Amino acid sequence: MNAKDKVIPIKFGTDGWRDLIARNFTFDNVAICAAGYARYLKETGAAGRGIVIGYDTRFLSADFALETAMVLNAAGIRVSLSREAVPTPTVSFSSLKRNAGGAVVITASHNPGHWNGFKIKSASGSSAPPEEVAVIEKHIRAIYESGMTPERLSPDKAAAQGLLERVDLAPPYLENLGTLVDLTKLRQSDNTIMLDSMHGAGAGYFRRLLGEDYPMTEIKGEINPAFPGMQQPEPIDGNLTELKAAVVRQGVNVGLATDGDADRLGVVDERGNFVTQLQVMSLLAMYLLEVRGQRGAIIKTITTSAMLNKLAGLYGVPIFETAVGFKNIAPLMERENAIIGGEESGGYGFRNHVLERDAMLAGLYFLDFMAATGKTPSELLADLYSKVDHHDYNRIDIGFDEAARQAVMDRLLKADPDRLDDRAVVKDTIDGFRFTFEDGAWLLIRASGTEPLLRIYAEADSMARVNRLLELGKQLAGV
Repeated sequence: MNAKDKVIPIKFGTDGWRDLIARNFTFDNVAICAAGYARYLKETGAAGRGIVIGYDTRFLSADFALETAMVLNAAGIRVSLSREAVPTPTVSFSSLKRNAGGAVVITASHNPGHWNGFKIKSASGSSAPPEEVAVIEKHIRAIYESGMTPERLSPDKAAAQGLLERVDLAPPYLENLGTLVDLTKLRQSDNTIMLDSMHGAGAGYFRRLLGEDYPMTEIKGEINPAFPGMQQPEPIDGNLTELKAAVVRQGVNVGLATDGDADRLGVVDERGNFVTQLQVMSLLAMYLLEVRGQRGAIIKTITTSAMLNKLAGLYGVPIFETAVGFKNIAPLMERENAIIGGEESGGYGFRNHVLERDAMLAGLYFLDFMAATGKTPSELLADLYSKVDHHDYNRIDIGFDEAARQAVMDRLLKADPDRLDDRAVVKDTIDGFRFTFEDGAWLLIRASGTEPLLRIYAEADSMARVNRLLELGKQLAGV
């Protein structure tokens, strides 16, 4: 079998290419991916501006990042390579700050530890848009099918030729965050924090922002690419058992968690209850609208809360809805000069910052909301519900056999009920299969763009109804 007959193992999803380490995510395939990206940079004239490369705390991430740099250097492209594991938003900001032609982050974000990934960022620092990715994939295919081995330039030779520099990307990024939040005032607040860095790249960042004297405790701050004690480094309820217990045990005001590459935020209230991602984004929107007095569009994916629509109506701002993925959010944020854009994954982006999900800035804004109002997370949530009514939400993930994928999709295509749960419902297919009720409740079934999972989501006015809708979703999908 020649290369043209093989299935190309490099496929970009919702945010970059992710795969199992050693099965498809290998040094040879990373080199091919980097060579395809190099061709794109040269073709578009962006190569002359250089590239920023960062990486997370996963197994071999630093080595895969160096491999990427060697291939880009061999193509004559200058690389600023991070000296250490850094959050994805730090790399994204560096691309913008350095006026680079783009950036690469070696990370699989929230995926389990045996995964790694190759994220490409645009010159603006946001996720590479679909049309850019399509061209890069075309070049990757051509290289793969040709059977060629990408050239590499050794680090010593690249450095001697001025093509490779190792840089500390954190200071400019942290300095910029300090212009968006009054850190001096925030350091004077009485709020105590419990942090869960999930053994990821965000470890130590809140301490660096708020100072050594700020009352905070950090757990899982050491590097451990096995991500023990969790299914994956994703700040969702089931993975935060230790954080929730620690918040209650130590009596702190709030718990904050960051995922593997620190672009997603999880929040635990003062009672040890997980605050869902839909609640957090709605609270952050309310903070910007009410405390900061900002006005502008809200951008949400279809997996995000109907509470945002109600807030938009209350404050007289426009709201836009898009498919899942920050690559879909960022262009709308830029076009509309939006105050916030986000998705159900816990990734939120903000005006006057790089158009990228940023757990550190989201966390600082949440802390500032508490400091400005003198309220706990549960009290802030009560205030939100007083404006938009009570909303509950949950998501279930089901292992998705790719061999059965078409059968599941066919069942959902045919499913077009007029009623679900004894209520009228309308179906749409913006991203997956969504069923929306007259009161704003919704059920969504879609395949993950980053993992072999079928995701079923529901938001409604009670948890009992949410659970009923999730079961109906399983029945509709036949899983």
